[in-house]
Amino acid sequence: GSGGFRKRKHDNFPHGQRREEKENVNPPSALMTSFKSFQLELDTRHDKYERLVKLSRDITIESKRTIFLLHRFTSAPNGEEILSESEVKLDAVRRKIKQVAQELIGEDMYQFHRAISPGLQEYVEAVSFQYFIKTRSLISVEEINKQLIFTAEDREETTNMTSNSHDKQPLTWSLKVTPVDYLLGVADLTGELMRLCISSVGNGDIDTPFELSQFLRQIYDGFTFIGNTGPYEVSKKLYTLKQSLAKVENACYTLKVRGSEIPKHMLADVFSTKTELIDQEEGLP
Repeated sequence: GSGGFRKRKHDNFPHGQRREEKENVNPPSALMTSFKSFQLELDTRHDKYERLVKLSRDITIESKRTIFLLHRFTSAPNGEEILSESEVKLDAVRRKIKQVAQELIGEDMYQFHRAISPGLQEYVEAVSFQYFIKTRSLISVEEINKQLIFTAEDREETTNMTSNSHDKQPLTWSLKVTPVDYLLGVADLTGELMRLCISSVGNGDIDTPFELSQFLRQIYDGFTFIGNTGPYEVSKKLYTLKQSLAKVENACYTLKVRGSEIPKHMLADVFSTKTELIDQEEGLP
């Protein structure tokens, strides 16, 4: 009758057939395929960025441990053992940097520079600190980059090479420290040299502070040539560098003026008191 239930037109077709027709109506377009490839590329890049951040944290931690170890050089009875142990630690750090170099094969390093920059700065600080203790001079960025050229030594790294690979040159990876990372690492080095000055005074060494004062003055003069034309991070750390230089020069002044009348075991206390006064005048915490 006229009031009966009227079937919809598509109810005459099986359910599976309707689904197939729906899929045929909206096939994957070229635009959707492109966006899926973009998604895969972005996910891969994000995962690599996170791996580099973790490696940078490991490099930072191991570099800091090396710096703490090197501060024992002035008080240790045998300084050569400290230097040998620090070299072992730095080799472990370089193995981490090698993993970073392998991650960046075929990539633009500057796209991932923000992820690895903190670790590289800390590594530069540790290497330059060890180099200063050995040679009383500043290591160059070229010398640092020479130590960051790696070859495939392990069997696992050479499994993808052909059977006649022994006739070819071994695989090599390298990672170059940028000039900005080098400058920031050297700026942080001045703080460690200031602490080295304090520990030297505490051990009765009155020659090292004067040597450090002259060395820090040369570094500060070099940074002033950069001025405001350099990166923002460099000019930001110039203030801290100036504070470290002022503390070391204050130690030299105390040693020169009052060194003969104050016992050696009390020089460190006098120097620490004067350092706190400088911090209060400058408004430092």
